[in-house]
Parts: sequence; structure tokens; C-alpha cells
Amino acid sequence: MASISLQGIQKRFGETTALADVQLDILDGEFFVLLGPSGAGKTTTLRVIAGLERPDSGQVRMNGEDVTTAAPAQRDCAFVFQQYSLYPHLTVFDNLAFPLRAPMRRIAEGEIRQRVERVAAMLHIESKLQRKATALSGGEMQRVAIGRALVREPRVYLMDEPLSSLDAKLREELRVELKRLQRQSGATVVYVTHDQVEATTMADRIAILEDGHIQQVGTPEEIYREPVSVHVAQRLGSPPINVLPADWFAGQHPAAAVSVGIRPEDVELAGEGEGFECTVIESSLLMHHVIAERHGVEVRARLMQSVAPHPRSPIRLRFPPGQRLLFDRAGQRVSA
Repeated sequence: MASISLQGIQKRFGETTALADVQLDILDGEFFVLLGPSGAGKTTTLRVIAGLERPDSGQVRMNGEDVTTAAPAQRDCAFVFQQYSLYPHLTVFDNLAFPLRAPMRRIAEGEIRQRVERVAAMLHIESKLQRKATALSGGEMQRVAIGRALVREPRVYLMDEPLSSLDAKLREELRVELKRLQRQSGATVVYVTHDQVEATTMADRIAILEDGHIQQVGTPEEIYREPVSVHVAQRLGSPPINVLPADWFAGQHPAAAVSVGIRPEDVELAGEGEGFECTVIESSLLMHHVIAERHGVEVRARLMQSVAPHPRSPIRLRFPPGQRLLFDRAGQRVSA
């Protein structure tokens, strides 16, 4: 396995800056997630690590060795793409075995069979080995694509939204499977997604990307509880964080704070004469979820009490001072 270090990576495509001074250290054996919207630079980062794109400036290091100019084959990375990219005329067995039969590997057929059967058992596709790839369901094809990477036993696994085209049930199943496999093998995984659920359930650490810039790196808990900006705070959390005008809390916060963030689960029901009176827009008793409005600002609350007020009815909510996050005019975090 390998550690990865990106040092000052810049990458442009014509007038577009895909990556701007990216600094990133990924630990050996870490499940590291790159999270951000489309166009943030996530896939370009993976391709730079793999050697499929050469940076305009900066260095890529693996285990401390400079591999910036090394060919992809010399880096020993396995890439799992969003689309399955299987060979339709080959069986599942031959698709899995394909990377092991490359001339430069020279692996004996007996060992190839052992590796393929072991990985097929891990992914629960051992009964499909003699089927053609075209006879599989979408979920089975994605398992084969993941298995084709696993059989190689490379230094690094690079995964580019491998579950995004699957249905919700299958995504959940494969998230658990991938994390289990990574823990068992101790592999280094760099995983790209725009899905915050995938990021928070699978990652040891997350890097938030936006427009080619790293916004913040940390554990899911660190980023959720201590975001450096409004943008980062809005990346994690469902329902999303409330961003309220600071003038609701006149005199309670520094002058630099122009907005106040608070997570829906930290909002509380208030007694008569406490908190702020809001108007209910909608509510769900089963989800303990209330959406309300005050002065044109939407407020979301996840209340532990069994309360489901009717739409347009009043509700009093309080925002505990210890749970508030303060942001300046530029959206950057400020101290209380």
C-alpha cells in the first residue's frame, strides 16, 4: 500500500483552472474521500494521482517518492470508473482475470484462478463467474468492475463515483461492502463522490473541493461540527444547516458576524416568551422534522419531541448559544 502526497498541484484545461495549488496528504491505509459538486476538480485529482493527467506544476509523491512524471503503469494504481467499462464479450471470470494476464505481470493461471475466486466470493458473485458481462444486472456489473480492481492488489485504489448509477438499496449495500473490504485489506483508497451520505459513512477523512480549491480536510465529525466556512457547513448535513441573519441575535455576537449557522438537530422547542416565534410551513411526525419561517427566512428543525404542528400554525424555537456557528460577510468562520 502507499501514502500519497500532492504538493502545490496546478492543472488547467485552456482557460479553465481545474486544480489550484492543491495540497493534500493521504495516509497509508486510509479511506480518503474527495467530496464536492460536479466540476469541483475531484476526477481531475484522481487522474493526476493515477498519472492519466500530468499537472502543470507541483509534485505527486507516493511513499515519499516523486512519481510526477512516472507513467500510470509504474504507479500501481487501480481505477474504478463511474461506468462499468467491462468487456462485453468476456465472461465475469475473464473480466476479473484480465488485468492479471497483462504481459508485464506474468502471473501463473493457478494463482489467477485463486485470486479471482477469492475476490468473487468477497463480492458475492461467485455464482456468476461463467456468465457474460452482458447477462448481469447493473449492480452485478459494478461488483465486477470493483472486483477487477481488487484482484490486482495494487498500492492504491482510485474510485470515481462507482456507486452513483445504482439504485439506493444497492448503493447502501455496496457502501458497507467496500468499507469492509478496505478494512480487511488495509488498502489505501481515494474515493470521489458528490454524495454526503457516502462521504460521511465511508471516509476516515474527507477533503471538501470547490472550483479546484481544497476548502477543508478533516474527519467527518470535524467538518460537520467545525466547518471553516458557510460553504463547507452546507456540504454536510441533512436537513442542511440553518443560516440565519445575525441581527436576530443583536448584541450577542461579535460585530464581524453577519450570519449564524445552527444545525436542525440543535434547534429546540421554546416555551412561552422564549426564543423566536415562527410560522410552520410543513412538518413530519415520523421524521420529527419541522420547516418553519420567520421574516422570510426558512428554519429547519429536527425535534426529538413528538410534535407535528399544522401548517401556518405558530411555533416557538430557540437556538442555543453553544451550538451556533458564526460567519463573516465573506462566509468565513469567526470566533464567538
